Amino acid sequence: MLMGDKKSGIQAKEKTGTRKDGDKGGRRLALSFLQHLRLICLYFKYNLLSAMEYRVSFILQALGMALNNAFFLFFWWVIFQKVSSIGGYGFKDVMVIWALSSSTYGFLHILFGNVRELPRIIMNGELDTYLLQPKNVYVNVYCSRMIVSAWGDLVYGFVLILLVYGFAPLKLLLFILFTAAGGLLAGAIMSVADTLTFYIGNSSGISRLVTEFLINFSIYPDSIYRQSVKVIMYTLLPTGFIVFLPFRLLSAFNWYGLLGLLAIDAVYIGISYLFFKRGLERYESGNLITTKL
Repeated sequence: MLMGDKKSGIQAKEKTGTRKDGDKGGRRLALSFLQHLRLICLYFKYNLLSAMEYRVSFILQALGMALNNAFFLFFWWVIFQKVSSIGGYGFKDVMVIWALSSSTYGFLHILFGNVRELPRIIMNGELDTYLLQPKNVYVNVYCSRMIVSAWGDLVYGFVLILLVYGFAPLKLLLFILFTAAGGLLAGAIMSVADTLTFYIGNSSGISRLVTEFLINFSIYPDSIYRQSVKVIMYTLLPTGFIVFLPFRLLSAFNWYGLLGLLAIDAVYIGISYLFFKRGLERYESGNLITTKL
């Protein structure tokens, strides 16, 4: 009887300890997330303040990018004057695709302006500066810069979505969510291409190629591509999850599709982060020390 009580007591303590460990792990994860979010917000604040010191340049760059996108959409309008649809997509559908693509890449380059710059940073030994700071290197290196012209992409996307749907609060909230999720997913794929520099040397050419494919696949109706290309668009270069699945969810929303999309995005982002961490272990310092505030 005494032995049985002891065993029960030990089992109860083990369960309590396991529960406490789980609670601590959850709190650490939440704290880490908040710290990273705070770092991103701080970089965003100071990068924006820095860009706004030259307001005329800021406005001209953003406006120039928006006008560049508008010219492309004008060509689509001309085409749709001759045909009623392309691969089942009408002109308004193409406007939504462009809105998602434009805002997604705008969001990415506003918050994580160093995406595609990692190969240069590694090759020049500039990564040492980030390694010396008590911050997550993956987040720190990417969000430490802002591409000013990307504001034109972001605003242009929101203007288009308002033109198509009007002020529809639910669709606008979904659009904001898809913009953020798609931007993070696109950034994760570009990061994998950047990180190849740790393994094979300068991968800037591969990074540019991946970026061009992602953008080009995002701005044309997916129905025009062959099945073999669509497989690539939903695996290696997942523009399907960046633009086309969000487009379908905006057209006909369902919770399973939304949760599935967010889960897939999380998997790609996790793989990208782990790939970067493994590559970082191979990095050899260039002994270049610079001051970074």
